[in-house]
Amino acid sequence: MKLVAKRLDVVEPSPTLAITAKANQLKASGLDVVGFGAGEPDFDTPSHIKEAAKKAMDAGKTKYTPVSGTPSLKEAIIQKFQKENGLKYEKNQIIVGTGGKQVIYNFFLATLNPGDEVIIPAPYWVSYADIVRLAEGTPVIIETNIKNGFKITPQELKSAITKKTKVFIFNSPSNPTGAAYTRKDVEALVSILENEDIITVSDDIYEKIIYDNLEFVNPAMISEKMKEKTFIVNGVSKAYSMTGWRIGYGAGHPEIVKNMDTMQGQSTSNASSISQAAAEAALTGDQKPVADMLKAFDERRKLIVGLLREIPGIECRMPEGAFYAFPYLTDIYKLPGFQKLAQEKQETSKSKLFCDVLLEKYNVACVPGIAFGDDQAIRLSYALGEADIKKGVARIKQMVEDLSK
Repeated sequence: MKLVAKRLDVVEPSPTLAITAKANQLKASGLDVVGFGAGEPDFDTPSHIKEAAKKAMDAGKTKYTPVSGTPSLKEAIIQKFQKENGLKYEKNQIIVGTGGKQVIYNFFLATLNPGDEVIIPAPYWVSYADIVRLAEGTPVIIETNIKNGFKITPQELKSAITKKTKVFIFNSPSNPTGAAYTRKDVEALVSILENEDIITVSDDIYEKIIYDNLEFVNPAMISEKMKEKTFIVNGVSKAYSMTGWRIGYGAGHPEIVKNMDTMQGQSTSNASSISQAAAEAALTGDQKPVADMLKAFDERRKLIVGLLREIPGIECRMPEGAFYAFPYLTDIYKLPGFQKLAQEKQETSKSKLFCDVLLEKYNVACVPGIAFGDDQAIRLSYALGEADIKKGVARIKQMVEDLSK
């Protein structure tokens, strides 16, 4: 009896979730593990958001809602886009899902046909390519690297577009690199995209976590023509420390939203009614907690990058957004101790080997860059306290020193 569907042949379990689970298991056994793996803020959800959830429960708002979201949350999302991005949407252009991941998943199931190509700049969020494959699409990867700031050029984008191209994924600030595109960068890409018959998915989940007064810009904000060809994905998980509440939302062409509504109606139906009330409070309420978290992230960003740069052989650029450092280990891989490990372990991925040893021998959890399409690096989330950052990087330094012997 065959128990597994063939579609699972094209996907892997989420490496970030797997590493976090393994780190938590080691912690539960009594080990002092520093976890740089999880992409979630360590702050509590702001109190006024939790209060809104309690009030919703007390008011009996514990029933089904419309599949695509409550009218009041949709209105809050519309006002957010108008006020913060200068974008106007109607309610039939908005959909609320169980996290940004479900919104992305439903988008691709609702738009892709077998063989449709999706352009994905690398390094990329781990789920993009697998979701595209599950929807029977074909990922087309444009590689970037630390030398070009992890950003693609208009020429590279143009060269990747074929007659089969259906979607281009744009993620700024980026997971895993923290790279963010300037307005000038986005305008250059839009000069290509405006003239192509493809949809741009703008993943804006880290919109509010951006540093040094850099202006946040997505493709839809450049022109009305581009807005009509862009589907925006966002959510409350990262900016408001609401990862467990599971609320994401999307905005775009009403036909796409309608089809996504159909897909969602046959899977999860509506997102949690209580979480939707909390998300509404997040978008419409006091934004000071967001600014406070950003200040803390900024301090941690400078701390972790500074410490990583002190380790011989590690190259790390300062991220413009999100809460990830993505250091390159190219020179570390050349060390005698590492080459000996590679021979012993017979592991083809250098970043995975580095992360495996780092967790097993030094009790530090990081995500290998190969999971994001770049084996030269590892990803460290600095969404944890300064003491743990210092302790964890010190252990990485010790591992590098041991490999040098």
